[in-house]
Amino acid sequence: MSEQTDTPADDIELEDSPRSDFLGFELLLADEDLALLRRVRSFMQQEVEPVINEHWTRAEFPHELVPGLADLGIAGLAYDGPGCPGRGALVDGMVAMELGRVDPSIATFMGVHGGLAMGSIQLCGSDEQRERWLPAMARMELLGAFALTEPDVGSAISAGLATRARRDGDSWVLDGEKKWIGNASFADLVVVWARDEADGEVKGFVVEKDTPGMTFEVQQDKIALRVVQNAQVHLRGVRVPEANRLQGADSFRDTADVLRVTRMGVAWQATGCARGAYEHALRYTKQREQFGRPIASFQLVQDLLVRMLGSVTASTAMNVRASQLQDAGLLEDEHASLCKAFSTVRMRETVGWAREVLGGNGILLEHHVGRLVADAEAIYSYEGTREMNTLIVGRAITGLSAFV
Repeated sequence: MSEQTDTPADDIELEDSPRSDFLGFELLLADEDLALLRRVRSFMQQEVEPVINEHWTRAEFPHELVPGLADLGIAGLAYDGPGCPGRGALVDGMVAMELGRVDPSIATFMGVHGGLAMGSIQLCGSDEQRERWLPAMARMELLGAFALTEPDVGSAISAGLATRARRDGDSWVLDGEKKWIGNASFADLVVVWARDEADGEVKGFVVEKDTPGMTFEVQQDKIALRVVQNAQVHLRGVRVPEANRLQGADSFRDTADVLRVTRMGVAWQATGCARGAYEHALRYTKQREQFGRPIASFQLVQDLLVRMLGSVTASTAMNVRASQLQDAGLLEDEHASLCKAFSTVRMRETVGWAREVLGGNGILLEHHVGRLVADAEAIYSYEGTREMNTLIVGRAITGLSAFV
């Protein structure tokens, strides 16, 4: 975990983000981690924000930005596997927040690649598999995807996973369908989760690009995260060598170990989305004049701004503490679920208030808030709905499961 720095609060400059880190959580970062955060902020503001609306409108992924993201060295940031940065969960979370602050689609792309795909290999792979894939993935020379969700099952995936794996000599044969799989259509490695026909347990397989029998259909007409290329994945007799079966994944419990840490990433993304909406709203209210003065001077506007700031600050505080627990090896499912549920609800409220402050201009992409409002709807649902995460926490505090 990063050591606390003595950097005074007055020395922290949040370019174009006035007092959004209201309680100075960035003071918890070591100097090198704070410098990384500032590099990410600069890249997102200078390289991503000016072009992202156009890509969002066309529902196209900005592949030209990948080399710049790779240069930041943030893929698999929290992991200490071969070639990985090993910077810990707290700085990883704050970087995820920084990505989501400008564009939740880029945050999602990095979460899928550096969190879910790399996390599956780090947490469930053998030493040889980690050595084989993680260094190139950390350099983003190989891009990853994570295929768990299916067309007919979402929240009940642990019991209802229908994709099948059959052992055939030194290989496995996969058959089934996956849906909502981000990055899949261009990924070099797709981590596919399938149920072993022999023992009924869920196992993980790394399927390499252009493997015969694996095809993709990019999903169209989304109203949220339009930049993310979600795909339906068709698996028809896909043959995968035993060497590509994740050696440490023998049940759905192993899949859940990956989801626990990446769910924290989504909580941070949600907080970033809310923070970005608040910052755009605050900036707008200082520039927009009505009745001869900036609307930031109106009582009702200030009330909404403070509500937004309070939600962003509370979500950040919760996520900081949970990330510290993660760095200490103490994070449990219910901790991540509480953070994800709380942060996404506060995000949904915050982006709505931001749009309200902007009035009719809030639905124009040029002000960015409208995009954040739309993207928030996807973040609210993926990596576990609010209801499912609530039940995970409810089970922990009562000792009684309310799962159907």
